[in-house]
Order: sequence, then structure tokens, then C-alpha cells
Amino acid sequence: MSETGAAEIKEAVREAYGGVARQVSGQPSRASCCGSGSGSNCCGPQKVEVEGTAGAGRFYSPGELGGLPETVTGASLGCGNPLAIAGLQPGEVVLDLGSGGGIDCFLAARQVGPQGRVIGLDMTPDMVRLAQANAKKLGATNVEFRLGEMENIPLPDAAVDAVISNCVVNLSPDKDTVFQEAYRVLRPGGRLSISDIVVDGDLPPAIRSRLDAWAGCIAGALDEGIYLDKIRAAGFAGVEVLSRDFAQAEAEQAMELLASEGGQAAGEAEAAALLAEAGDLGRKIASIKVRAYKP
Repeated sequence: MSETGAAEIKEAVREAYGGVARQVSGQPSRASCCGSGSGSNCCGPQKVEVEGTAGAGRFYSPGELGGLPETVTGASLGCGNPLAIAGLQPGEVVLDLGSGGGIDCFLAARQVGPQGRVIGLDMTPDMVRLAQANAKKLGATNVEFRLGEMENIPLPDAAVDAVISNCVVNLSPDKDTVFQEAYRVLRPGGRLSISDIVVDGDLPPAIRSRLDAWAGCIAGALDEGIYLDKIRAAGFAGVEVLSRDFAQAEAEQAMELLASEGGQAAGEAEAAALLAEAGDLGRKIASIKVRAYKP
């Protein structure tokens, strides 16, 4: 696949995460050209899947996870905990971009209290349905989930106090618009708190062009400096990286994908070059927490 278009990327991501939602909710897999669980090779040699990352246990404390059902924790596919840097206050309105099964929304709802409100936005219908069912299980009356894309947030200007996101902006092929939209819906003085995957430098074209690498939060990852510049270009001030950690799961997945490309290479020289690039990936991929403010 020489080029990967925006529509193709979004459809692959939507189908992959829809498969996760169906699995967590106990629904049968749905036959799909590019979806998770599909054996079809109509999208090229790779199958689009999202590997479980045990994100709930890696990034949240037992106290935070207390009382959350498996249909919430089992759908946690993030790369960090943006709430750790969000500084949420009682009564605030929070928007979660790419809310998935709702884990960050439900934790945020505890922090903003009954006078506050949390809005989860996700472009995957199955995830929205899962999150809405989870809200009913938990009796979370100050949380709502909406179907929509973060490049076109269905909220008016200056509607929220905080925007959070957990390993989702990297999935967008148009990150400039995502950050512009986040800026638009924030009130003056509002803040952006994100956990996301970035790289040091660039990724090999063999990774960038794979749909499974996009769905796996790898192919869409930008160089950290470019990522931060996009946040600043949207108008944000005080852009700060508060933590930076080696993203082991994502690096291992990227190395496996590139090694498989090497196995399909036309010649020994090309295969050797791809394998060498695979070895470098372990030192290039990181999970960061970023905070910024709308003046």
C-alpha cells in the first residue's frame, strides 16, 4: 500500500476499535473487509487489529479502578493517564476526545462531581454504545457520550473547561484540525491535557503506510517537536511535556511489523535494511503527557 488516505485510515481505525468494543461487550465479531477479527486480506497483506495493552492496570491506581466493571477496564487502550495532569475541579465541564469505553470519563466525573459534566466523544458507534451501557451500569448521571469526530467537535465555541485525550490524537490523519477544534471549544483559561505516542525523528515508510500500524497507535505518531508545534500553532500557550516514558508495547509492535515487512522484502539488502530499522524503533517511540492552556 503505497499511500494511505485519510478516509481509509479512519475506516480502518473505526473498524478495529469497533471490534474491541464488541469483544468487550460480548457481542459476536462482524465480518468486515478491514475490521478487527477479519481474516480478509482486501486491505493488503496485513490484518487490522488493536492489541490489548492492559492499560487500566498499567496507568491507573487500584483506588481509581475501584467500582469500575470489566466492560470499562477491559476497553482501556490508552498509553497514559491524562487525568493525572488535568487538575480537574468540582463543577467543571470536561471533554474527552476518543473516549472509548469511558474509563477517563468516569474517573473525571468523580472529580468534577454532580455539579460538573463530562462529555465523551468517539467516532466508533460500537464504542459509544458500550460507553453508554457502562454509564447506565455505574449510574453516572453527569456523563454523556456522543458520536462524532474530533476534527469536527459537535460543541459550540467556549463550551468546556478542560479537554483530555488518551492515546487518540495520534490516530487522526489531521492533527492540526484536532488541536484547532480543541482550542475552539475551550473557554479562555481552559486547558488541554493529553497522553499520546510520539517518536524521536520519523518512522520508516513501511510503518507509515500500514493500516494496522495506524490502528495500533504507531503509524500516526509524529516527531515530538512537530507534535508540540502543532499544539502551539492552534493558539495554545504554556505547552509543556510533563512526562516522557519509553512506550514498550508500541515499540515492540512496531518492530514486529517492520520485521514482517523485512520477511516480504524483494532482496536480502532490503530485508537487512528493514531489520536494522526495526532495531532502532525501540529507542524512538515514547508516551508523553502534555499540558497546555488557552489564553
